Amino acid sequence: MDITAIIMAAGEGTRMKSNHAKVSHKILGKPMICWVTDAALAAGCSRVIVVVGSHSDEVRAILSSSYEGSDHANAIECVEQVERLGTGHAVRVALEATGVNAGPVVVLNGDLPLIQASTIRAFAGTVASGDHAAAVLTMTAPNPFGYGRIQLDGTGSVERIIEQKDCTPEQDATLLECNAGCYAFDGALLAQHIDEIGCDNAQHEYYLPDMVQILRGHGRSVTIHYCEDYRDGLGVNSRAQLAELTAIARDRINEGLMASGVTFIDPTQAWISPDSTIGRDTIVWPQTHLIGTCHIGEECQLGPNTRLTNVSAGNGCVIDETVGMDSVLENDVDCGPRAYLRSGTHMLNGSKAGTHVEIKNSTIGEGSKVPHLSYIGDTTMGKGVNVGAGSITCNYDGKNKHATTIGDNTFIGSDTMMVAPVNIGSDVITGASSCITRDVADGALAIERNDQRVIEGYTERHRARL
Repeated sequence: MDITAIIMAAGEGTRMKSNHAKVSHKILGKPMICWVTDAALAAGCSRVIVVVGSHSDEVRAILSSSYEGSDHANAIECVEQVERLGTGHAVRVALEATGVNAGPVVVLNGDLPLIQASTIRAFAGTVASGDHAAAVLTMTAPNPFGYGRIQLDGTGSVERIIEQKDCTPEQDATLLECNAGCYAFDGALLAQHIDEIGCDNAQHEYYLPDMVQILRGHGRSVTIHYCEDYRDGLGVNSRAQLAELTAIARDRINEGLMASGVTFIDPTQAWISPDSTIGRDTIVWPQTHLIGTCHIGEECQLGPNTRLTNVSAGNGCVIDETVGMDSVLENDVDCGPRAYLRSGTHMLNGSKAGTHVEIKNSTIGEGSKVPHLSYIGDTTMGKGVNVGAGSITCNYDGKNKHATTIGDNTFIGSDTMMVAPVNIGSDVITGASSCITRDVADGALAIERNDQRVIEGYTERHRARL
């Protein structure tokens, strides 16, 4: 089944009270437009046409950065609706720009982030056989107020869609099947009849739901596809709804992870992105955030108070009160509390980044430890290294960054300043409070400090001068 998806993403989103496109707002760290696009691609759509308008450059940039270099990059096209003249006009613009005129065409809203690939695939299937010219995606919402209602004829075909403002009290009470705002069409019939949509209404806009009556007028059948999970049809029109759907997405993901063997101390206080994975027997503590694409292994401890962005961790890791981004942690790595792992950090098996430690663009060797109060930047560290408290790699000269290397089994004394570029060999010891400015050979002791002076009786004389 060769499916085309048209995603409506041209709206202003005025109720969001935002300077950005509505579909750019994120749920669990991922823009809404990407949730819908991912679902369409996962459903098997060979073409995904995104109709942009308001903030078009922003939406294009999001799609470009999200899918550039992926297997799906060529499947996604953007078409601009310069004049926003309604949903029917948006679809017509998409068809004219892309030449789509065959196969199932599903029209989705870019603010429907919870729609699932299985729903889209089944939805497209309703028009694939040729028995129906179109289908309307429906649901039974807990509170149907505000949704268009579906009125069926005696054959079960859609007779009409009644908007909330046009509902009689009886219809409002009895017609509980709601229009989710998505449509599936036989592509040939859609292309053939799309120009028949008129704009004889108060807003002088072209409305896609009018296709129901147009196709029925041509003797064609219009059916429904009912969402068993009404949440698939929930949209975002306000900040409150954004928060509501974020909570639903969180619960869906966490329920799936728990079913696969992950423990959540409190699943309402962990926010896991849809592109992240967690291995079995890992424990997730409250206030844990996984953003972007994170992969966490088995038997790990995540949190509390941890935020990871595009971080990969192996098995048996402890990541406690840690902020990390674009980093790789191998097995049995111990981080925190209050560690900061910046881009380019690579921690090998059994290494440690402890309390108030910041690491940037550095490799921490197997079994090496940076236990507390240190900064390690642009450094390659061997195995079995111990870095004393308060030690710093001075990697920036005010203009350029420079590298530090530390060999195997070296002991860096507390409060050591390593002024890059500098190479410290294996089995080296640096004296506490040393400032290392020159290379240190294997097996050497490096000490740099002035002789201690003791002036007896100084305190008494000093007080006398005050």
